Amino acid sequence: MDAASRILLVEDDPILRLGAAAVLADAGYEVLEAANADEAIAVLERETGIRLMISDIQMPGSLDGLKLAHAVRRRWPPVAVLLTSGRRTPEPEELPERVHYLPKPFAAPELLAEVGQLAAAR
Repeated sequence: MDAASRILLVEDDPILRLGAAAVLADAGYEVLEAANADEAIAVLERETGIRLMISDIQMPGSLDGLKLAHAVRRRWPPVAVLLTSGRRTPEPEELPERVHYLPKPFAAPELLAEVGQLAAAR
C-alpha cells in the first residue's frame, strides 16, 4: 500500500468513527484512528506517510478540529485535511490552505469523493 492511501481519522464518536473507517477501508485506504486531537498528534508523531487527516470539528480535549487543522498545516505540511461537522460550519477564512469541509451527515460516496479530490490535489 502506498503512502497516499494512509488516512488518519479523528472522530470522538466511536460509532461514527467505526462507520467512516469501514467505508474508507472498503475503498482500499489504510485507516489510522484517533478519538481526539491529542491522540491524532501522537499518531502523526509516530507514523510516517500519512497524507490525509479527516477530523470532526467539535471534539473534547485540548484542541478542537479546526485548531488541530491549523497545527497540522504548521507541523506536517504534506498532510491534507478534511474537516467535518454536524454542528458548526467554518467560515472559508477560518480554514487553512488545503483544508476542505464536508458537512455531516454525509453519505459514503460524498466522503469518498472528497477524499479522492484531496488525494488527487497532492
